[in-house]
Amino acid sequence: MGKINKRSNCPIGISLDLIGDRWTLLIVRDIIIRGKRSYGEFLKSDENISTNILASRLQFLEVNNLVTKKIAADNKSKFIYSPTDKMIALFPTLCELMLWGNKYDSDSYTEPSNLLQELKDDKKKVIEKYILLAQKSKQ
Repeated sequence: MGKINKRSNCPIGISLDLIGDRWTLLIVRDIIIRGKRSYGEFLKSDENISTNILASRLQFLEVNNLVTKKIAADNKSKFIYSPTDKMIALFPTLCELMLWGNKYDSDSYTEPSNLLQELKDDKKKVIEKYILLAQKSKQ
């Protein structure tokens, strides 16, 4: 996977070309909400992404400036993925998707477990909190 191949100049189409596959927003979730940074951490997600798809998506996210990839200071064979401003800007949309998904499937849940309720109580505060954490985690 390389740079996005725009099918049109429609903003929705362009957005879907970038984040519309089955896995990308889950990786965004794992980076921003769950603080995951390494390949091994992403593999442990509940959705059981396969290794080849994960590698492909991480490369796609890097090429399209959604993550930066650096060698870990403590392990030269490990890479650390950090969010860019472009990824962080997706977080409010991700919150809306979580709320929408929960509205139409009440069995859904989040980690941390209180996130949905916090979003329902004070969405703006939660968004600001996670954006600040994500910005601090950038390398």
